[in-house]
Amino acid sequence: MTPRTTEDRAATAATERAQLPVRDRILDAADELFYTDGIRTVSADRIIAAASVSKVTFYRYFPTKDDLVVAYLELRASVEREAIEALRTRHAGDPQGMLTALAQELAVVSCAPGFRGCPYINAAAEYSDPEHVVRRTVTTHRAWFAGVLQEQLDALGVTDPAVTDQLMMLRDGAMVHGDLGGSDGTRARTLLAAGRAVIRAAR
Repeated sequence: MTPRTTEDRAATAATERAQLPVRDRILDAADELFYTDGIRTVSADRIIAAASVSKVTFYRYFPTKDDLVVAYLELRASVEREAIEALRTRHAGDPQGMLTALAQELAVVSCAPGFRGCPYINAAAEYSDPEHVVRRTVTTHRAWFAGVLQEQLDALGVTDPAVTDQLMMLRDGAMVHGDLGGSDGTRARTLLAAGRAVIRAAR
């Protein structure tokens, strides 16, 4: 039966979290709190309480908060990469189909319940120093994503890196706009139309 109240959902999440290995339990709590409330506002003590671990245990796995933030972003990146690799496999040899599927997936994600924007953009907004380990983690994942786009564009004969930059801007805009309303169908059509216009202009 689906929990009907916030308290029920929280209790269910706590029960499920308790079954995880200790490191995963800490990371699961951090993932929820960082994404929902923001990284800077969430203290180590809140995560320790949510994960039901001692301070000694917490710091054994994550000596600094930056270590935990990096692990959180890498977890988010691994989930996104797995989903995109699945699309890549499904649309092997069809770069247009891959880019279309990716735009549709972004539209669905940005309209999902609980969506609070792109975790990488959110993290970058909280860490202004481009040399900070958190920002470097964000940059690494975004470079990977841009590489996926460039690979598909190359297959379409579009080699200008400016086109990849433009598609990245469309992706970022969709993420920022995600909690401002509109259906995933509307957002998908907008992304597809804009993306196709960018690619068409470059050919």
